[in-house]
Amino acid sequence: MSRILIVDDEESMQELLRILLEKDGHEVTVAGDGAAGLRLAISREVDLVISDIRMPGLDGVGLLTGLREHGLETPVIMITAYASSDSAIQAMKHGAFDYITKPFNVDEIRLVIHRALAEAERRHRGERAAPARPAEAPLRGIIGRSPKMVELYKLISRVAAVDSTILITGESGTGKELVARTVHSNSARAARPFMAINCGAIPEELLESELFGHVKGSFTGAIAHKAGLLEVARGGTVFLDEVAETSPRLQVKLLRFLQDHIFRRVGGTEDIEVDVRMMAATNRDLRQLIQRGTFREDLYYRLNVIPVEIPPLRERQEDVLVLATSFLEFFAARAGRPVMEISPEATEVLMRHSWPGNVRELENVIERAVALAAGDEVRVENLPPSLLQPGTPPPAPRWEVPPQGLDLEQVVADLEKALMQDALEKAGWVQTRAAQLLSINFRSFRYRAKKYGLDRHIRDRDHADS
Repeated sequence: MSRILIVDDEESMQELLRILLEKDGHEVTVAGDGAAGLRLAISREVDLVISDIRMPGLDGVGLLTGLREHGLETPVIMITAYASSDSAIQAMKHGAFDYITKPFNVDEIRLVIHRALAEAERRHRGERAAPARPAEAPLRGIIGRSPKMVELYKLISRVAAVDSTILITGESGTGKELVARTVHSNSARAARPFMAINCGAIPEELLESELFGHVKGSFTGAIAHKAGLLEVARGGTVFLDEVAETSPRLQVKLLRFLQDHIFRRVGGTEDIEVDVRMMAATNRDLRQLIQRGTFREDLYYRLNVIPVEIPPLRERQEDVLVLATSFLEFFAARAGRPVMEISPEATEVLMRHSWPGNVRELENVIERAVALAAGDEVRVENLPPSLLQPGTPPPAPRWEVPPQGLDLEQVVADLEKALMQDALEKAGWVQTRAAQLLSINFRSFRYRAKKYGLDRHIRDRDHADS
């Protein structure tokens, strides 16, 4: 039997967790605020603390800090409905064992509790963990409460504590630079510069000079020595956005720098060594570019030491309204407008959209809506026409021919067969319904089913049903 302390200012949450944990055989103590929780944790030995992060007075992070200041390494699980990355990152940085958002799945919290108690047992045996690193100032910006975003917060908190190179991937508009800034601001380099550059927006000859600097007379217009971003960011972080757009020549120089942290200015002969953390981002598949011969494989592995993938907005639909509300507050305040709301009808439109432009598209939509709204409510008529078409499909996948070529007829046949089988499964193996899903007539569907051998599966299922 384990001793667990619950700290939450909501009696309903206290009772829910008490019932759950006592049913599992644990001894449960409850506190209604962080200060009371800290006193209980200090005065009696507990194996685990489960705390809300947002409470009046001493909050969850303050409770966690107090425990560590008293030399207690009791595992702490944070639970909150707060949607921002601030709380997640700060809790993990202070040494929280894990972070769960409300509403949570009972099986999920049971699993986390099991792992936390195993950690407590390990510590009781004398296998002590390294002390938590002191906290840095929180960074605001990343917002989301979906499971994928919570996992991203946890990953950010871990990679911020090391100096390894990071490759951030994700579709355009997902917030790759924001993630890079978050990592930097929560790292030991936070007091040093963060320098970002878009590799696709600058011509090759200027990009090399911007990164590495140049000496006087090295090219037309080089009228004086100039330090590059790598020198200016000494001790900090350099973020290369759209790194896939770099030329082979520049890739060689980047590779050397990542290997030795040494470079030369354009036109220079002197080796310059700097301590800089490198992060890069791209919305393209670098492995495909390697196959085409346009991106160096050795550079890819140097950049991809720690991969961080940002999910597109359509894969975290529960974050749409959270993000929209945050943007609404920001743009309304900037415009000097009173507190605004989003009408139920407009909310439905926002939730139905597939968001091919991701968070950036949503931000632009809300900014436009605030500008056009006549009162204190965003209505459907304030949204762009592109959102008012129901069921807008996501962008079609991009097909590419590999360097070794392909058999076009076979690829088309495989795709057609896969789509037909999927339609049959969705239609309960009723051919007429499956044909309707594919917008073809029954005779054409039956011909293709026979062509791809699917008719045998249909007969087998008919026999099984009969």
